[in-house]
Amino acid sequence: MNMDDKRIKTEKIYTAVTWLIIFLGWYLITKFDIVSSTLVPSPYKVWMTFLRILSSGYNKISIWAHLGASFERLFTALILAVITAIPIGLLSGYFKKIKAVVDSIVEFYRPLPPLAYYTLLVLWMGIENTSKITLLFLAGFAPIYIACVSAVNNIKQDYILSAKSLGADQRQIFFQIVLPACLPEIFTGIRTAVGVAYTTLVAAEMVAATSGIGWMVLDASNFLKSDVIFVGILIMGATGILIDMGLRFIEKKLVFWKGYV
Repeated sequence: MNMDDKRIKTEKIYTAVTWLIIFLGWYLITKFDIVSSTLVPSPYKVWMTFLRILSSGYNKISIWAHLGASFERLFTALILAVITAIPIGLLSGYFKKIKAVVDSIVEFYRPLPPLAYYTLLVLWMGIENTSKITLLFLAGFAPIYIACVSAVNNIKQDYILSAKSLGADQRQIFFQIVLPACLPEIFTGIRTAVGVAYTTLVAAEMVAATSGIGWMVLDASNFLKSDVIFVGILIMGATGILIDMGLRFIEKKLVFWKGYV
């Protein structure tokens, strides 16, 4: 077993022990009634609630329908963010005039809380999925755009100058040097965008939604159903990890020169 394998094994052990401690602490808190069960349900109660929701759904809607509604909004927004933010971000990093136009707009809305402008989106686009997808799109666009601009700025100028000296035109430089060099940071931006958009999903499902995993958590909070809240949070956390693992797998295949990720 080489050093990398040992390091990976050690990291997995640390991760397993960390979660074991978290679940043990959760069990002990509920076992000795340190906190009211209304606020913190026991692991057993959460597990039984999960099985009940898995079999009969929540609010007469199956858990798969809730996940499907949320993922439809999430992935539609992320796909739109990826296909727009990557080219705009790379061009902004490569051409300063484009950056002068786009950068200030992104930097203006990026710090704004999603709920601050979501009401405007609802007024402009209605209460259906369009306003929700637009909110998630804006949340996901900024991290990808910023990562692309940063990636272009970090490219060593020697690469570009060497390509120009060999007769490469702007198109060849962009697709054969700039884009490959930026891919690692682009994937970092996409992974960040997934987290930001997933966080914003709960806000997106606050208004006029009747399905979705975020709506399920919010609806349960109105009736102090802490067990359902825990189930929703655990499902969102687990699916978020699976999405990130998928992105890491794709990154490892596409950005093979980066090494182990």
